[in-house]
Amino acid sequence: MEYSHDTYISPLTWRYGSEEMKAIFSEVHKRKLLRRVWIALARAESKAGIVTEEQVKELESHKDDIDIERASEIESEIHHDLMAEIRTYAEQCPKAGGIIHLGATSMDALDNADAVRFKEALQLIASRLADLIETLSERAREMKDVPTMAFTHIQPAEITTIGYRLSQTLQDLSDDADDLIGAIASIKGKGMKGAVGTAASYRVLLDGTGVSARELEDMVMDELGIKAFEAATQVYTRKQDLRIISALSSIAASLHRFSLDLRILQSPPIGEVSEPFGKKQVGSSAMPFKRNPINNEKICSLARIVESAYQSAWNNASLMILERTLDDSANRRIFIPEAFIALDEMLMTAKRIAAGMNFHSEATRRLMENYGIFASTERLLMELGRKGADRQAMHETIREESLKAWALVQIGKDNPLKDNLASDEEILKYLSKDEVLKLLDASDYTGDAAVRAEAVIERAENQSIRLKSAK
Repeated sequence: MEYSHDTYISPLTWRYGSEEMKAIFSEVHKRKLLRRVWIALARAESKAGIVTEEQVKELESHKDDIDIERASEIESEIHHDLMAEIRTYAEQCPKAGGIIHLGATSMDALDNADAVRFKEALQLIASRLADLIETLSERAREMKDVPTMAFTHIQPAEITTIGYRLSQTLQDLSDDADDLIGAIASIKGKGMKGAVGTAASYRVLLDGTGVSARELEDMVMDELGIKAFEAATQVYTRKQDLRIISALSSIAASLHRFSLDLRILQSPPIGEVSEPFGKKQVGSSAMPFKRNPINNEKICSLARIVESAYQSAWNNASLMILERTLDDSANRRIFIPEAFIALDEMLMTAKRIAAGMNFHSEATRRLMENYGIFASTERLLMELGRKGADRQAMHETIREESLKAWALVQIGKDNPLKDNLASDEEILKYLSKDEVLKLLDASDYTGDAAVRAEAVIERAENQSIRLKSAK
């Protein structure tokens, strides 16, 4: 089937995500995985003497001959997509056609193929996450000692460092890495258990061969490279899908927060960070001067797609009645690929932003000049108390001067607080003017932010190594 822009095509097909991720969720790859399952089953059955080596070889020789057009023709007649693929494969294998899917039910093929595919997709996500962590770690280390205003309640607070702020995202992503590695390691297939998970059909098929149903299942799963759930119904437990989507959703939440913060920091009143902006990039069709944070906005937008998948996964896990219902089938075709492709796009975009984001030192200096001094008055108050001044009286003096200065800053005036406090007669009874000015310099009022940032960066870099070897 060929689709053009004359009909609806998901934007995830042509606008978002990598070719690698979209290939994993392509119909061609799905059908190749199904054939891998059927070949593995036939090979195991040949060891039991049910299938010949010649039949296995014939299946292998046509494993990549996917013919979606023919399968669609058959499906239009029989209204069963898996049987249509089996018949298409059988037409290509005249000697082995009759033994394809022998003893199996549809979900023995589909759920095992899905498990392999999801593991491939998770490993690609792990690689993307590792790349982002490495890039963001470099930027955080570069900026770990650079002081800037911290904001609480979206209001200027005390001083932090740019690198320490970035390390918050790195810390979240490092925790996400643990969940993702765990999800990859936990992937299991349904195994070969038949219509309701009891393997009854295989026990009958293998009777007298000396091979048990469990031994046959182990042979199949070993060839596929995954383990099987000990127990299953017609399907593997949909709690597995929920675990997968939970891991993806957690990463999406971390990226959303990162991008939302950058969107706020890029707004002109703050303006200390901006995402990369191309020389010929257009910010607005109506306002030529605009430099909108469109890449960060895209991340926030796609994050909602990933988050929304969690509800569908939860419903499927909790509403799978008895040995199975089919009301998970259609939505799984949609929300699972969408979650993976959307997060794939988010991670690639976040890496580009992290690598190319601009830090505007003049804007940071302005913020520190206007607001940093308010934070450093705490240090001045502590030193005055140490010198023997009345703490309550000094607190009132600093409070009154701070309120006057704040009012001027709010209407765009320069902050006079430093000069006013450095010339206050009561304060000068305990400290010299130079001492006051030094105490009001907020640039070193960052506590152990840089040390903590470095600790987070080191852990994140170790997580990146683990992600790249996740199996």
